[in-house]
Amino acid sequence: MTIRTLSFTGKTHAPSSTSDIGKAGEDRACAHLISLGYRVLQRNLKLGRDEVDIVAEDPVDGVLVFAEVKSRKRVDPDYRPELNLTPRKRRAMSRAARTFVSQKEYDGGYRMDLICVAGGRVVDHLKE
Repeated sequence: MTIRTLSFTGKTHAPSSTSDIGKAGEDRACAHLISLGYRVLQRNLKLGRDEVDIVAEDPVDGVLVFAEVKSRKRVDPDYRPELNLTPRKRRAMSRAARTFVSQKEYDGGYRMDLICVAGGRVVDHLKE
């Protein structure tokens, strides 16, 4: 069975490798955020040894969102995408967010979200 996804760039493809699945998941997560009215500011932001998949503005809550995307090729209730958000990754996200707001001298609110993609669609969006 081939899973087809519509990427953020509008091209249809069937992800095969782990990196393709991750890229397609990030594309889908961006499209999801945009559909909710968010403004995507950056993708794959690297701050030292840390990385944040998506940095966006939430217009409803008026905060910056640092989003981690976890993707799976297919929906499996026993192997949900959020299972791979480790305590180490949570610490790295928090460190990256603090570094970003410090470097930008941003004094507003921010939060960390987890966007779960499985089977080519967003199956959960967990807000901090």
